[in-house]
Amino acid sequence: MNWISYCDRPEVVVWEMTRACRLACTHCRAEAQPKRDPLELDTNEARTLIDHVAAFSPRFFIFSGGDPSRRPDLVELVAHAASRGLRVALSPSATPDMLALDFEALAEAGLACLSFSLDGATEETHNTFRGVKRAWEWTMQGIAATRKAGIPFQINTTITAQNYHEFDAMTTLVESLKPSVWSIFMVVPTGRADAHQLPEPKQAEALLNKLCELSRRVPFAIKTTEAPQYRRIQLQQAERAGLERPHVGGTNDGRGFVFISHRGEVCPSGFLPVSAGNVRRLPLLQIYRESPLFRSLRNPTALKGKCGRCDYRMLCGGSRARAFALRGDPLAEEPLCTYQPKPQE
Repeated sequence: MNWISYCDRPEVVVWEMTRACRLACTHCRAEAQPKRDPLELDTNEARTLIDHVAAFSPRFFIFSGGDPSRRPDLVELVAHAASRGLRVALSPSATPDMLALDFEALAEAGLACLSFSLDGATEETHNTFRGVKRAWEWTMQGIAATRKAGIPFQINTTITAQNYHEFDAMTTLVESLKPSVWSIFMVVPTGRADAHQLPEPKQAEALLNKLCELSRRVPFAIKTTEAPQYRRIQLQQAERAGLERPHVGGTNDGRGFVFISHRGEVCPSGFLPVSAGNVRRLPLLQIYRESPLFRSLRNPTALKGKCGRCDYRMLCGGSRARAFALRGDPLAEEPLCTYQPKPQE
């Protein structure tokens, strides 16, 4: 899809089913709470939302949280979404609630993928990151249960200044686990995360270059979240090596991507917590297409600073969430990018 297509409909839709979660992650964008919010979308509202999403056929529909395992209607809603032709992914937290799920029932319901977070190469690092002593153990048990049920799984890794140095060891660990996808997320200082968790721009650039090199030798797919400059690096490395130009995607916050909160608020992403409307009052697609916020995020000429001058702005565009978190402006330049645009003629 391209910029024009993204103006019509999103490619990825994420629904935050709940903010309830038993973990206490240091970077949690949702600032998850122990108990469920009584104002969450209920089952009937969720089914209506799913029907609306199915009508425009995005590439992925992701159930997220908090911890979706806390919703007793989870399997029912997965089945409903799959029956409507949606490719459904689930992103639970590794908790006893997740381990209590019926993984076989999720597979039968039509779940296409299940993701697990691993944020350290060791048990100690990961548990510290997640704020609970047995988080590593529960994650490994969840991966085993997912394999047994025959559900493809994805590993998500958040990169911060505190775990950046473990990237090589994390690579070895992920290779041993054999996921279908490894997704690298560059932390955004929102929710519980703060600016002290950000790696240096040069560190981020070096890591993404390593990731690109890794992508050419591993059997699983590699993607990034809130690191759209990875697409630039993919093109640069291919050009330097004389390789065929790779096909790279172009979604970004509000551009091919939309997030619905547990209360129905529609945001460009979970890491850019600015609501453009609520699905309880307006159809999701109307909010996505017509709200001034979303329209500005899909306008490459609206970008400011070096992002607005960048020759890769159509493909990358920088993390709009990180710009908002650090600059207070979702159209400001990307704080973690080292690239200097070519002079405009």
